[in-house]
Amino acid sequence: MSAVPDGKKLVRSPSGLRMVPENGAFTSPFSLDEPQWVPDKEYLAPQILICPRCMQCDTKFDFITRKHHCRRCGRCFCDKCCSQKVALPRMCFVDPVRQCAECSLISQKEVEFYDKQLKVLTAGGTFLVKVDSSEKSETMVCRLSNNHRYLFLDGESHFEVELSRISSMQVLTEGSTPGGGSLRASGMVLQYKPPGSQNLQQLHMDTADDKRVASAWLAAMHKAAKLLYESRDQ
Repeated sequence: MSAVPDGKKLVRSPSGLRMVPENGAFTSPFSLDEPQWVPDKEYLAPQILICPRCMQCDTKFDFITRKHHCRRCGRCFCDKCCSQKVALPRMCFVDPVRQCAECSLISQKEVEFYDKQLKVLTAGGTFLVKVDSSEKSETMVCRLSNNHRYLFLDGESHFEVELSRISSMQVLTEGSTPGGGSLRASGMVLQYKPPGSQNLQQLHMDTADDKRVASAWLAAMHKAAKLLYESRDQ
């Protein structure tokens, strides 16, 4: 284990090298924990093989057909069913890691989120923002922090929303109905708990100024919300 700049450290796990925060409290809310691997043998009865066959094609493992574990789900597969090495940024792996066919498809979609949508979210968009039932709205730039833990809102005032304290998120749309074209993201309603409070506060955001950029930000935030809820349900 060795320390590196920016508050991160390099850790070697059975699945590969991972770059993780020095302080676990600063882990990205999109992150997933490494899975427990399906063990080779029963702990109290080592003569009993728990996974004697590939969990996809049912091929029996032997000296020629070796067993491999998917780094995302932890299940056992033969080389044919677990041959792809795909980037897995949600588990902070430095290099692409071996994954089964099902998991590799999911990870490939997530790589697109990390490569494209996260850049949109950290760049920010401009919105008309209302807090709770206030009639007054303020033009603010909303962006995701570089560590992915906060939404920063900046205008005449400034405040932050911690993603882990968001209880619900609804993206509002406008445009044509089915058969008349695609819908466009036009706003978002967040419910969250401010620091030190258990009471929900509501944040209403409508696109302002460059609506194209703001709509792209909302679409990226919609995808981020799915990953956020998956991480919580792990």
